[in-house]
Amino acid sequence: MVIDVGGTHIKVLASGQRKPILVDSGPKMTARKMVAAVKKATAGWKYDAVSIGYPGPVVHGHPFSEPHNLAGGWVGYDFTKAFGRPVKIVNDAAMQALGSYAGGRMLFLGLGTGLGSALIADGILEPLEIAHLPYKHDRTYEDYVGLAGLQRLGKKKWRRHVNDVVARLKAALLPDYVVVGGGNARLLKKLPPGVRMGKNENAFRGGFRLWEEQPCIPSHKRFLHRK
Repeated sequence: MVIDVGGTHIKVLASGQRKPILVDSGPKMTARKMVAAVKKATAGWKYDAVSIGYPGPVVHGHPFSEPHNLAGGWVGYDFTKAFGRPVKIVNDAAMQALGSYAGGRMLFLGLGTGLGSALIADGILEPLEIAHLPYKHDRTYEDYVGLAGLQRLGKKKWRRHVNDVVARLKAALLPDYVVVGGGNARLLKKLPPGVRMGKNENAFRGGFRLWEEQPCIPSHKRFLHRK
């Protein structure tokens, strides 16, 4: 089963299920509440393992800090015990990046409640934490291209800043291509050169790939997950 934890919704899909289930999240959502809500929504589903895409930094397979857009209680929580199944946790952007990867050197940017980011270079997955770096006027990248920036600036200015952020990160990280995903990517009218539109369902594909010993990707190289 794959759980994609977002600031507005939690999306859940398991092998053998056709449609994902949406669970409301938000600033009062703790880890314990998430597990309870997911188990209730998926009662009757059969699964042997769980992948969780977490909206924050993940180190050695565990949340490193509490999420910015949810309540606390995530760091140190025993997800394996709570679900009664083996659990793998990665940053949510890294999980969607893993599902979007088509070989070479790829930068993934998730335009959602916040700004997710990950880089995959020849099959090696490197989650990034770009969102809270300084960008302009004492604000961060996420302040401009996350949901708060969209609401503050409006769609037209927000699109200009997305294009600017993409250009800056391409120049710094030198990817072969960029994939933009997340719920707000659909608001982009025209993609910058070298940028592809991702699909939200790629997060589920990435979650399933976490359990594959040899993911089915063009490079035929095994992912080394630095969590």
